[in-house]
Amino acid sequence: MSALFEPYTLRSLTIPNRVWMSPMCQYSAAESGPDTGAANDWHFAHYAARAVGGAGLVMVEATAVSPEGRISPADLGIWNDTQTTALRRVTEFVKAHGAVPAVQLAHAGRKASTGLPWRGGAPLGADEGGWRTSAPSPLPFGEGHPVPDELSTDAMAAVTRQFADAARRALDAGFEVAEIHGAHGYLIGEFLSPHSNHREDAYGGSFENRTRFALEVVDAVREVWPSELPLFFRVSATDWLEAGGWTASDTVRFAAELRAHGVDLLDVSSGGNAPGVRIPTGPGYQVPFAARVRAETGLPVAAVGMITETEQAEKILANGEADAVLLGRALLRDPYWTRRAARELGRDPEVPPQYARGA
Repeated sequence: MSALFEPYTLRSLTIPNRVWMSPMCQYSAAESGPDTGAANDWHFAHYAARAVGGAGLVMVEATAVSPEGRISPADLGIWNDTQTTALRRVTEFVKAHGAVPAVQLAHAGRKASTGLPWRGGAPLGADEGGWRTSAPSPLPFGEGHPVPDELSTDAMAAVTRQFADAARRALDAGFEVAEIHGAHGYLIGEFLSPHSNHREDAYGGSFENRTRFALEVVDAVREVWPSELPLFFRVSATDWLEAGGWTASDTVRFAAELRAHGVDLLDVSSGGNAPGVRIPTGPGYQVPFAARVRAETGLPVAAVGMITETEQAEKILANGEADAVLLGRALLRDPYWTRRAARELGRDPEVPPQYARGA
């Protein structure tokens, strides 16, 4: 048996294999009008192709819990009925083709209100459709970024409710896994790191205080998310700063807390909270962070980051470094990566009958 193609069960949900699609923003939703933030034909074709391609879990990109939580005006959202209905079309197709539909619930914090990345990704002014951003502390992300509003405790409570409401909508839309986005310098990750969180109240300073908001969001989502379905959390294992940032040891400590609060799997990425840092990228460069969490806490993990080859992915799982691999760019290049990997490992990949002649 191949480790990549072993089914994996979390709570009552069995995922058919360990090749999962990583959440990747498409920046392709309507930017205004009644369909603002709603999935459209692009999203349907994009996610449908990866389900037909054999991925065991297909995770929809960062989906904003509020209009202000979008990275760009073209982000997906899940704060109204139109958006929920549009996503149902995606989940129904994904499930019909044997994959598990998942969604990443997100709030961009101080990194919100930016242009499309292929247009430069710069912060947007009010005349360009931009909006005021918010964060744990009034610290801009980097040069040229506006100073965000510091969230009050009342405003934080409102965001927590937005995450819970988004989880309810995600369930109504047909998703079977919800992931809370706490990575890459977006709002929840901003609270975790001392680099971006300079608060002096109960949500800043100590490790316990800086993780408080994240755990409150987890608790709120876990309360409305069915007990039989798994909840994931994405974390940046390190800010890659020499001092004054979130560290791999913090991640291990936090993982134990997340497990106690009902998180079933940690999606381990890194970086994104500080511009201009030097990240030593290379094949599987983030896998050791996932492996350490798994070894020291027992919390299941998914590894991500420059995992591109069949043998590489198989080895990560066979060595016990992760419970699943999340592929990003590899699946952008080849939606059928999973079926190709099955052939390379000597398996007879199942294909839709419409494609049997090409198998």
